[in-house]
Amino acid sequence: MAQATPDLTRAAIERLVRESIYKQLGKQVPAGNEAPNPLVVNVSARHCHLSPEAVEKLFGPGHQLTPMKWLYQEGQYAAQESVTLVGPRSRVISNLRILGPCRPLNQVELAFTDAIALGYDIPVRQSGDIEGTPGCMLMGPKGFLELDKGVIRAAPHVHMAPEDAAHYGVKQGDFMKMRVGGDLGVTFDRIFVRVSDSFKLEVHIDTDEGNACRLGPQSQVELVK
Repeated sequence: MAQATPDLTRAAIERLVRESIYKQLGKQVPAGNEAPNPLVVNVSARHCHLSPEAVEKLFGPGHQLTPMKWLYQEGQYAAQESVTLVGPRSRVISNLRILGPCRPLNQVELAFTDAIALGYDIPVRQSGDIEGTPGCMLMGPKGFLELDKGVIRAAPHVHMAPEDAAHYGVKQGDFMKMRVGGDLGVTFDRIFVRVSDSFKLEVHIDTDEGNACRLGPQSQVELVK
């Protein structure tokens, strides 16, 4: 595969690819209505977010998370550290990845099939909305942490910058639709909108949702108001 030259920006490369595809299809490139940034859809596997105090309790005094893989959103990463989750009836998930950096609250995000395997009945919630949710026990190499709440199934959501929100005509807290094409194509009706200057345009769905629509690199995806 040919390497892009350093003089071409990502946006320029994407524009050239779009023009090439439309040319092959014998169609005109739509004028004046191009999104300012490319849409990325990622499947978010089960993971947890922890406070600095929780990390120290699980991994020892003074311990800090070590980045293993940087994620699409600026400054976010999958840490080298993982924990064991103990759910109802002592059922466990080992190697539950921690995502960094640390947050003020502790939250575990599972897919529906994860919850079934553990014996949970977990609600679909926006990140940070953990009141009235089930708890669990987390075990690390230096200790354990009992949470009285914080286990959720994360609602599908989209991160976007203000320029993206302006393009789509939405604001923080709105809902959008996401159409996924293909043999198992589906439409998600409630994609929650999050807007911040620090965000890049990215939709997060969980593993169950990604598998249900057979999301892959070749999937055609459209975000609509």
